Amino acid sequence: MKVVTAREFNQDVGKAKRLAASEPVFVTDRGRPTHVLLSIGAYRQLSGDRQSILDLIGADPDSAPLKGGISPANPASR
Repeated sequence: MKVVTAREFNQDVGKAKRLAASEPVFVTDRGRPTHVLLSIGAYRQLSGDRQSILDLIGADPDSAPLKGGISPANPASR
């Protein structure tokens, strides 16, 4: 487990992202953990979400709305 302060996170987001590629990164504010940065793979493992961007791209435009209530764009309506 890696820990970075909010200031360190703000000054070098890229470093935090590199650290999160291998393990969760806890972001602290005034010494208390406030956020956790995870890789998308770790997030999907925790949440059980197995849908990838390739699944979304290949989705039928006339199918049900995507997660979050967002419907695929209909080019014919433009």
